[in-house]
Amino acid sequence: MDNAISPAITPLPVATNSADAGFGSRLAAMPVRSKFMLGAGLAILAGAVLAITLWSNQGDFRPLFTGLSDKDGGSVINQLTTLNVPYRHEAGGTILVPAAQVYDVRMKLASAGLPKGGTVGFELMDKSSIGQTQFNERLSFQRGLEGELTRTITALADVADARIHLAIPQQNGFFREQQKPSASVMLTLRGGRTLDRAQIAGIVHLVSASVPELSPKAVSVLDQTGALLSNSSNDSLGGSGLDSQQLQYKQQIEANFNKRIYELLEPVVGRENLRASVTAEVDFSQVESTAEEFKPNQGQNASASVRSSQTNEAINSTPAQATGVPGAASNQPPTPATAPINGQAAPLQAAGGNPNSSTRREAVTNFELDKTVRVTRNATGAVRRLNAAVVVNHRTTTDPKGKTTTLPVSQEELDKLTALVKETMGFSQERGDSLKIISAPFMVDKQSTVELPLWKQPFVLDMVRAAALPLALVAIAMIAVFGMVRPAILAARALPPTEPEANSQLNAVVDDENELPVVLGPGGLPALAGPLVNEKLERARLLARENPIAVANIMRGWIAGEVG
Repeated sequence: MDNAISPAITPLPVATNSADAGFGSRLAAMPVRSKFMLGAGLAILAGAVLAITLWSNQGDFRPLFTGLSDKDGGSVINQLTTLNVPYRHEAGGTILVPAAQVYDVRMKLASAGLPKGGTVGFELMDKSSIGQTQFNERLSFQRGLEGELTRTITALADVADARIHLAIPQQNGFFREQQKPSASVMLTLRGGRTLDRAQIAGIVHLVSASVPELSPKAVSVLDQTGALLSNSSNDSLGGSGLDSQQLQYKQQIEANFNKRIYELLEPVVGRENLRASVTAEVDFSQVESTAEEFKPNQGQNASASVRSSQTNEAINSTPAQATGVPGAASNQPPTPATAPINGQAAPLQAAGGNPNSSTRREAVTNFELDKTVRVTRNATGAVRRLNAAVVVNHRTTTDPKGKTTTLPVSQEELDKLTALVKETMGFSQERGDSLKIISAPFMVDKQSTVELPLWKQPFVLDMVRAAALPLALVAIAMIAVFGMVRPAILAARALPPTEPEANSQLNAVVDDENELPVVLGPGGLPALAGPLVNEKLERARLLARENPIAVANIMRGWIAGEVG
């Protein structure tokens, strides 16, 4: 083919028209795969942004109820669904709602009678039927009373659950044949909680006061382990064991003696070179005695208090016949007999010396007696015996060369320590106390502390768990933006001009043999050096590889201009 002069080609204006085309037309010219990646990337980005927004706006959830049974939990969830309240259900019967709605929702559920707690009270009496018998009515009343007592007892802070069984016999018209009611209470205490004697007595009296003719002695209280918490009528205060208060008092006494021993011996042997244990036997029995004492009669010189005195005197006489020589002596009346209060009475003489007369006298005197009434009541909690054991560690010595040796404590020093401990604990040989102090080496266990790395620390794990979801959503959004959306947008973007507008026209002559451009003479561009031509070719090839659509549009414009 002969060399021919091609017409002047103006590719840049055609490319400029392609760049001025709308963004929609460029998107329409993209391949199907690029369009699919762009749509998928935008959808993933929108989903990630929506998930992050919902996660950040979900708010703080607080427990509404904890420890609900399955039945009560289902009823509460149904009511929350009806009220359009968001909730979360966790293990252990815990239901959570937004913190701002906790008290409002709780009051609404309380007005609806939720949660019921699995027990029924006197509301059973509201469902009485017409054909209800007397037995059914009495049974419903008993069940309602048991439910009300259960609700009251479970309101205590230390009681998690309770069950009450009432045995109320049917009363008849015969008073002697009537049976007394009884009650049994089983308590489920919360973890690590115990009830003292006052709380148990309060539960017993609560149940006994709620049932007519129920004695507190007929109420038995058990815990979840089957241990009897209430004292029976046959048990004395300390006869069948120690209650919680007595055990606490015993432990306080032992701890007090231990503290005394440690405070006395630690400055002598060292802080970690002493171990002590004290066991106290405490007498909790109560003894009450009453005594009456009468003092003996006072002595003769002491004055005695006369309570009462009574004297009876009787004289029987027969008129005496005149005897003897009449005169002045026979006309005198007889002298009355006298009897002293104390001492021996003088013998009575017949009045007027009449042998036919008799006299009888009785005197009764009652004296006040001294009486002393003494009531003795022994105090409870007296220490009956003390047993103490003390172990002292061997002494550690270091020689000038740095060698460490351990030596036992000498017997002389142990005797001194024994005397000190006896004084501080109030040792009594008559009481039967015992004390033993020995010296023995302490075994020290070598504990290797393993330091957890930073990424295994609990606070780091908590932070990772809290930030895992938002970081994953952000990563998905970044992948969608930089892996799908950005390449598609770059592909649809218009090409920048590769040359200045002054050099946008190029006249070339094609050599069929060498396929090299030949610069024209007049009317053409000045000849360019070889390296510049090679640079333009490389840029054209790079443009064709990176943006084939724009190159195709340029070629289409060239063909259209050549044909025209």
